[in-house]
Amino acid sequence: MSEFTLTASILKRNAEGQSAFVPYMMAGDGGLDVLHERISFLEEAGADAIEIGIPFSDPVADGEVIQEAGSRALRNGVTLRKVMSELQAQKHSVPLVVMTYLNPVLAYGVSEFAENCEEAGVKGLIIPDLPHEERRLLSGALVGKDIALVPLISLTSSAERIEKIARTAEGFIYAVTVNGITGVRSGFGSDLMDHLTNLKRVSNVPVLAGFGISAPEQVRAFSPVADGVIVGSAIVTAFHEGNLEKVKTLIQADRTVVRP
Repeated sequence: MSEFTLTASILKRNAEGQSAFVPYMMAGDGGLDVLHERISFLEEAGADAIEIGIPFSDPVADGEVIQEAGSRALRNGVTLRKVMSELQAQKHSVPLVVMTYLNPVLAYGVSEFAENCEEAGVKGLIIPDLPHEERRLLSGALVGKDIALVPLISLTSSAERIEKIARTAEGFIYAVTVNGITGVRSGFGSDLMDHLTNLKRVSNVPVLAGFGISAPEQVRAFSPVADGVIVGSAIVTAFHEGNLEKVKTLIQADRTVVRP
């Protein structure tokens, strides 16, 4: 089992008989001056890790809600370097997971980015457009650092590819629950639960379900079959609308569900 802090945080929640909750927020949506305030709010509300999105002009995995949040952040002049500077300025107790795309990291400089992530207390990286075969572009700079390079596995991945990715997975496996981009969904495919069960069978790290999960009842539904959930669009919308109670409700949704 991985010794990454990110993994340990998820396993700690699982050991309590509950699934982990990882909220996603867009850095700079509402201004960078509220970044730490929102991270602290999510910490206090019970998040087990926090995924921090970096605004990008050409996202490939983001649905409408997150694209709009990214556009607002870009209009505020937010960049990857500015976000990293903010994260370095203040430490938080919950593992932070940065979600960005490959081009901004390459422009930043891979080694410098890795060093700055370590200095900022970042414990995980999600790079949606980084193919598994090219993970060495970042993995070399992360050697010796407590920063997991989290893989995504889709519903359409072959059994051979799933096992290949699972063998080297770090932090957790991000199990994409829909075919397509992020965004609120009213339901999921009938084969999804079998897919998650299979991922847990072949994985040495926790399996978290994400994409489209937006309501308390959906969060609870995934608790028996996944080690945790990632909720993005619903959290982004709630922050944008100032509905902090909704954020708390989502985070606490599965705390009464006992996992098998």
